Amino acid sequence: MPTERLSMRRIRELLRLRFEVGLSTRLIATALGISKGAVGDYLQRAQVAGLGWPLPENLNDAALERRLFPGQPPSKAPRAEPDWAAVDRELRRKGVTRALLWQEYRAENPAGYGYAWFCEHYDAWKARRSPTMRQKHRAGEKVFVDYAGHTIEITDPDTGAPRQMKLFVAAMGASSYVYAEARPSEGLADWIGCHVGLFAFLGGVPETIVCDNLKSGVTRGDRYEPQLNRTYQDLARHYGTAVIPARPYKPRDKAKVEQAVLLAERWILARLRNQRFFGVVELNAAIAELVAELNTRVMRAYGASRAELFAAVDVPALKPLPAEPYAFAEWKICRVGLDYHVEINGSWYSVPYRLIREQVDVRASERTVEIFHKGQRVASHARSPGRRGHTTIPEHMPSSHRRHAEWTPARLMASARKIGPAAEALISTIMAERPHPEQGFRSCMGILALEKTYGRVRLEAACQRAGQIKARSASSVRSILQTGLDRGFLEPVADIFLEGDNKAFGRKSAEFMVKKLNGKGNIVDVVTAISQTEIAIETMVTVRDRVISAYEEIMRMPI
Repeated sequence: MPTERLSMRRIRELLRLRFEVGLSTRLIATALGISKGAVGDYLQRAQVAGLGWPLPENLNDAALERRLFPGQPPSKAPRAEPDWAAVDRELRRKGVTRALLWQEYRAENPAGYGYAWFCEHYDAWKARRSPTMRQKHRAGEKVFVDYAGHTIEITDPDTGAPRQMKLFVAAMGASSYVYAEARPSEGLADWIGCHVGLFAFLGGVPETIVCDNLKSGVTRGDRYEPQLNRTYQDLARHYGTAVIPARPYKPRDKAKVEQAVLLAERWILARLRNQRFFGVVELNAAIAELVAELNTRVMRAYGASRAELFAAVDVPALKPLPAEPYAFAEWKICRVGLDYHVEINGSWYSVPYRLIREQVDVRASERTVEIFHKGQRVASHARSPGRRGHTTIPEHMPSSHRRHAEWTPARLMASARKIGPAAEALISTIMAERPHPEQGFRSCMGILALEKTYGRVRLEAACQRAGQIKARSASSVRSILQTGLDRGFLEPVADIFLEGDNKAFGRKSAEFMVKKLNGKGNIVDVVTAISQTEIAIETMVTVRDRVISAYEEIMRMPI
């Protein structure tokens, strides 16, 4: 750092102490509080200028300064100063350096400033600009994306209920070109849709996307190894770009979009605050008009608008758009069931049976469902239009299933027929509603297996209940049995046991009550249940006998 020049008064004192008093250089430095080198420099300048002591009386301070510090001869023509805004725009282009721009400046102005002055004054000009322009970004390099903190309201035209819309904001790094769009939420589908709209708006694809650590884009935020959402990665791969999440709690990593969000809240949300909108399309049309006005507004610091900078700087460096826009597809991790199917939103899709109990990756788009195992696609299906449907490819089934070797509809119907007519009807209905009978085997086998736990009587009653409420699954029948909803159907079911004498019926009733208790009751409860059953039977038999006797007496009466 250069030493500050002494005033002319102190320089006169220095010369006096040297030539009149005769002090040494060390003593003069001590007296004036400067270095010995500075004392030697001033004495050398006085010798070159031919000055001694005493100084001439007509030599004032200005004349003394010209004698000691003659400097460079003044230039006759003023030097041209570079256009710093143009220099800043050119530096955003690939391969453009300060040295190159300075050489071009000197080629146009041979008497212009030197390279050191050029760099120093450019940095000073840069420091005086708006904070949104302080970051250095190459043309077409980055686009910054985020959601605004404030929302905007739309009104449901049918109910009149208000609904808050999120404002998605994006800004190009080099030109600060702004894009904004309203969406119902910050969910994955809306997040991906905003990016598709952004790339269509830009007409190209930047090299990287800098985003915040929201869950729709980043599944695990980390300073060093962030994990992106699988669908977000898929979108970046489709457009040939890369996603760089900002560091957690580091807003300066995305200062460009932070400033753009602030600008959008003032320029868009504030202007639309008193307007009423009845749909997202209407709202986005109004937002698009304000965004276009914002981008065409001239920035005083640069003498050009964002649209002009974008067209001149970013557009030539953007990658071309793919042939088709990205179609939203959600990734899920599933485990293959015993029926070699995976469940996606209430529908089931087959995979090769050898992958039973294996973990697979499922990519579900609007039209297709693709299943991957260890990075290889093992199945592809058309998306099922409804819920509770099965989509099965015959090649995915084992040979035994394709040949109906082990379990057939006839075998299941025979097992259900042994339980009762209600069970037979339920099993028949389940298999009739499936495109392939094998798809109903699991439910049918689950229903038939309930006989071991609850007995034939209760299972038949539960099947009657299931048929009444149109239940078609083993879990529904199990729930009926667990909650006791089958008891209302036990009286008609018990009629199947009226074969034989009363003692046989009593034994079957006792067995039924024991199964009803499920091992939770004591012997007193069992005896009490059997006694109540026998009393009911005796009463029923007595009534029956009296009816038969009355009928026989009527038949014996003369006409």
